[in-house]
Amino acid sequence: MTTLSPLKLTVLIILICLVSFFSCKKEASPQALNTTNLETKIENISKNNAFEPSITFKDYWYAGKAEITSYKLEQARYGELRNGNAVLVFVTEDFLPEKQVKADNYNKANIPVLKLNTTKNFNTGIYPYSIMQSTFFPVVNNQHALKVTCSVQEWCGHVYTQLNNRDKFEINTYSYFENEADQDFNLDKVILENELWIQLRIDPKSLPTGKIDIIPSFEFIRLKHVQLKAYKATAELIDSTYTITYPELNRTLVINYESAFPYHISSWEETYKDGYGTNAKVLTTKATRLKTINSAYWSKNNNSDEKLREVLELE
Repeated sequence: MTTLSPLKLTVLIILICLVSFFSCKKEASPQALNTTNLETKIENISKNNAFEPSITFKDYWYAGKAEITSYKLEQARYGELRNGNAVLVFVTEDFLPEKQVKADNYNKANIPVLKLNTTKNFNTGIYPYSIMQSTFFPVVNNQHALKVTCSVQEWCGHVYTQLNNRDKFEINTYSYFENEADQDFNLDKVILENELWIQLRIDPKSLPTGKIDIIPSFEFIRLKHVQLKAYKATAELIDSTYTITYPELNRTLVINYESAFPYHISSWEETYKDGYGTNAKVLTTKATRLKTINSAYWSKNNNSDEKLREVLELE
């Protein structure tokens, strides 16, 4: 074995360090470049075809109040129509992109969303049903909903579904039914029926039409116990009526709205085969508008505020 002199050993160590240093720099550069490209890409995507709110839009939706609309409901369940009520609550919020919840404080990194809370209440014989869906949709109107949740409660038990929009649609479902139980899975991103209601309120002309793939409303998926996935559908927009037909599900959804801003939803119908066995038949769920108010409802929680429910014709 050849022994290196102290001078040669020192030179060798210096050369090794230099090689390592430049190798690390060479590997780090593409990573930094990729990050920059990614940030630029995200920024460009967010600006591409982005909806630009008008003064009229801002005056209505950023007035510090929610829009609350009550509906007379005829709900198909177990092969019969049930009387009840439905409520649509639209409100703008700041949304945290990472935690995917409502932001407590303003920050320029927050995402402005138009949120829709949909509730339904009706009885099936002796026991009541309560259904709620929440959808958080970016006001820029060029992305999918950031989050969708759905819960259904009745005396047999309750079920819950949540979608988070990240690299893919992350789905978490919980149910008391044996064949559904608890599930976690991902789906490729496609149109969500839940988001279309909000897209209509922002700009009905932007609604997708033609033959498209859509994930049906989480409420329908839960009530009918069908697989949560995208289904082939046909959508058409004629005058002030938006219709979605799902051939595989034998289901049609019709949403009627006012042609002038803020495009209030006046009614909707949902037709499909409901019930089991000999009770199964094609029925149409209908919701017809009763009243609309704009209110900061979160501050209306005193007993004296119950008069607002009378205004909305809610029992």
